[in-house]
Amino acid sequence: MSKRGKSQAGPTKREKIRDVYVAAPFGDLVDECEWIALRELVPAASAPLTLAPDLVQRYGDRRVILSTVLPMAWPAMTKPDGRIFLGLQRHVQSGDASRDLAAALLSALDTPPGQTVTVPGLPGSGPRLPDVLTDHLLDITVHDGFDYWIDDDKREDAEVRASLEAANASVYPTVRMSGARAAYWCEVPDRAHVRWVLPHDEDLALNALARLAASDALRLGDDTKFAGTFRALGRLAPVWDLPRDAPAATWEEPLAQFDKRLTDALGGGELTAPERRARQGLIGRQVTLR
Repeated sequence: MSKRGKSQAGPTKREKIRDVYVAAPFGDLVDECEWIALRELVPAASAPLTLAPDLVQRYGDRRVILSTVLPMAWPAMTKPDGRIFLGLQRHVQSGDASRDLAAALLSALDTPPGQTVTVPGLPGSGPRLPDVLTDHLLDITVHDGFDYWIDDDKREDAEVRASLEAANASVYPTVRMSGARAAYWCEVPDRAHVRWVLPHDEDLALNALARLAASDALRLGDDTKFAGTFRALGRLAPVWDLPRDAPAATWEEPLAQFDKRLTDALGGGELTAPERRARQGLIGRQVTLR
């Protein structure tokens, strides 16, 4: 069959996923940038979630914990004591992360405690996160590993320990910065970074960064380098390369100073010619995360 014939036969599964892609799935949550950071940038972290009142009436006041990752990238799991873990970083997604997460949570609520949660890969239209949660700022805990997955009675199981050790080996040191929400310091083998999901409109943020680039004001300090930006779920996330031997706290004040420079640069008018060239350079180094 020709490509044209296949097209006439109807959209493929991949095309259906693309058709429902939502560029900013967390845009209607008050802590949008932290949701993005936990999904795209942070290896091991958790935060308690609060069910919407109608779900509390139906299921009771169940404890729900948001987790960056779950074992084998499960979308959700239930514990024998009734706790629910909701996995944020998933391999399978319909194109709307908010819808996928809501569907996973509802499936977990309908699953008996301690049993395996079955979640549809393509849930179709339905509730999204604001429909199933009481929206609030996330109370985030960054972890050194994934030990918080494991119940005490499972810690001596050899298979569980081996799986946990393998997962923990993938975690690089990460610290949540106190000077700005959704900003994180991390250490990788040859350098350290600060990565910050900006709360500003993408175009406004890009213009502000271009103004700072044109005035050589993008660095966080000596021996640092502005590495570029990620485009992540509707927001920009600048990244800086930093010396490995300086701890995360070293960069709190430089980040606060940068935040002030960025805020001042957001209010500018038309870009000048040097600023337009700087903007093109920033776009050329962007990486889009999906």
